[in-house]
Amino acid sequence: MKLKFSALAAAALAVTMFATTAAEAAKIGVSMPTQSLQRWNQDGSNMKAMLEQSGHDVDLQYAGDNDIPTQVNQIENMIAAGNEVIVIAAIDGSALTEVLKGAKEKNIPVIAYDRLIMNSDAVSYYATFDNTKVGRLQGQYIVDALDLDNKTEPVNIEFFTGPTDDNNVNFFWGGAMSVLQPYLDSGKLKVPSGQTTKEQCATLNWNLEEAQKRMENIISSVGYGPEDTPLAAVLAQNDACANGVTNALLATGYDNTNMPIITGQDCDKPAVKNIVRGYQSMSVFKDTRTLAQQVVKMVDAIVNGQEVEVNDTTTYNNGTGVIPSYLCEPVAATKDNYKSLLIDSGYYKADEI
Repeated sequence: MKLKFSALAAAALAVTMFATTAAEAAKIGVSMPTQSLQRWNQDGSNMKAMLEQSGHDVDLQYAGDNDIPTQVNQIENMIAAGNEVIVIAAIDGSALTEVLKGAKEKNIPVIAYDRLIMNSDAVSYYATFDNTKVGRLQGQYIVDALDLDNKTEPVNIEFFTGPTDDNNVNFFWGGAMSVLQPYLDSGKLKVPSGQTTKEQCATLNWNLEEAQKRMENIISSVGYGPEDTPLAAVLAQNDACANGVTNALLATGYDNTNMPIITGQDCDKPAVKNIVRGYQSMSVFKDTRTLAQQVVKMVDAIVNGQEVEVNDTTTYNNGTGVIPSYLCEPVAATKDNYKSLLIDSGYYKADEI
């Protein structure tokens, strides 16, 4: 399905479009949350390269280490500098309402990148992966790996997700629980820590050290260990959480012969190495090249006054209305298929893994 950019915005952009195609490239602002996670470095560099290849001038900014005031200030500067489209991966999806009023006043289209910006009518489009499917892939992997449908005795599981201010967490968590909740309700899955809500299982800024500390505390309180209370699986909803969990379990005496099922997301290099070693079971691969490429198509369409391609017009309501969205497909990566997904595709070189 395709939607036309609003007539008002298209009219406001018409003069700029003509000047851009006739004289110089469009100025595009790209705001990324942090360089402390590998995936955001890749997202930023991929998008900058593709936008420049498409002929645009790109102002790529990283907001320190997930520093909200820094991101707000950078976006304010992008608006003042006359960027014609601004792409934003928000640190906090609810923290940009005020600053984006300036974009709305200047008729600057805003594309929310991978994290939906909430409570702002300045958001024109949203580009992301099918984040509910991310959670379903993680949950289904656990069900299949543990053969839960044929289990007669309960097994233990623990949960790790991201910060509650990341709107994607609602979809990751909801997707996973749509698969796992029946097994929790039936008693086939038990959570000895008692930490079963999204809020209890949140990890500040998806931080590895925070996940590791929480897992260490759970190990201590429950008594998990290779010779003690058995742990069958950990739903970790990204690779930083998975790495933190893995570190805590390795320090407790687990190894690749008895490690619980551990899920992840993003296929970060340390996580892929752990998959190869047998420490982590899977990671959901979200090819940032695909997402960046889709955003470039959106930018090109906006700049040239063309229809902007979307494939979801019902799911993502940011509090001001449903945001037209494009959802890319995530894929489960395991020890069996990581070479074809990550190396043969050119995403990584073999010696990086």
